[in-house]
Amino acid sequence: MSEARLVLKGFGKDADRLDASAIDDILDDFCRRGYLDDVVLAGQLVTSGVERKGQGRVALSRALAQRGIPREVIDAALDELPDDDAERALEYARTKARGLARLEHDAALRRLVGQLSRRGYNGSVAMTAAKTALAEASFGRPSSGVRFVDSD
Repeated sequence: MSEARLVLKGFGKDADRLDASAIDDILDDFCRRGYLDDVVLAGQLVTSGVERKGQGRVALSRALAQRGIPREVIDAALDELPDDDAERALEYARTKARGLARLEHDAALRRLVGQLSRRGYNGSVAMTAAKTALAEASFGRPSSGVRFVDSD
């Protein structure tokens, strides 16, 4: 609703601006008609963030707050989310780990943890997911490009 309020405040030219009571009346009417609903918007943004962007709770909370959604609505939307940040982080990390296989292990780990952190996964979840995914991606491969062969 805060986004709609900002749009209405800027509506028209300076002489044609809506006053605060007119804005309130319009917003009340839109809410009664079901056009504006922060709870529905929060649910849609959480679903989109999880399914399409692979975001964790921190990133989701930040995105909802930036959209002007009230804290209690954000908390309720995140409470509906299953407690599977670790699984979602690992799933994302697995998709990225193969592309990092050419790097030295420590560099790949730093990059992957950074990617997970930017998606809103906390430090321990990001580290565990990154280590697991990199271990899975390198399974069966030599740990370095150098091989020694016994010539006897």
